[in-house]
Amino acid sequence: MARAANYDRDAALDAAMTVFWRNGYHATSLKDLEAALNMKPGSIYAAFQSKENLYLLAMARYFDVSRQGFRAQMATAASPLAGLAAQFQIYASLADADPSRHACMLMKTLIDTKATDPQLAQASQDYLEQMCDEIARVFDAARTAGEIPMDADPKRLARRYQANITALRVELQRGLPSADIAALAADMTKETLQLGLSCKFDVPPENS
Repeated sequence: MARAANYDRDAALDAAMTVFWRNGYHATSLKDLEAALNMKPGSIYAAFQSKENLYLLAMARYFDVSRQGFRAQMATAASPLAGLAAQFQIYASLADADPSRHACMLMKTLIDTKATDPQLAQASQDYLEQMCDEIARVFDAARTAGEIPMDADPKRLARRYQANITALRVELQRGLPSADIAALAADMTKETLQLGLSCKFDVPPENS
């Protein structure tokens, strides 16, 4: 097997992640990878063993970057619930060239490979579940902080929240007009913030 030439592994994985995220596993050719990584086929296989293994590594990198970004944003939020609500506005305000306007790589992988590549599909499923757990921990923190009722189910709320984020990103990739994206994000933000109404505010009846 050809020995891999000197290369920047982090840069190569970033490049692979970008091209796989944009094209999907099956639609990404070896020529695409050669161009993106600036590596010869022999060097790619020497460094990463196979296209499937390179994809797994790229997907792991995508998950790590996504999780780190989520944690950083939650750490600077005024409160757990406010941090979760703000995510929708962050996606709605992304620049046109921002790669995060693409649908989630993990969800795209699951759809693309479920019937053909069980190892890739299972890995994407595992990462999606880990991300759901990450979100559930924030909802649990919101419950502890008194932002949502103590009988609220953090995992159930996390699944609904994750589904909303996925839907918003699909609409971004579809190219929905910015005004429609903003309205959708506003509705999702409102829905998230209203989770706290029952324990934080007493809403008086009309004409009281």
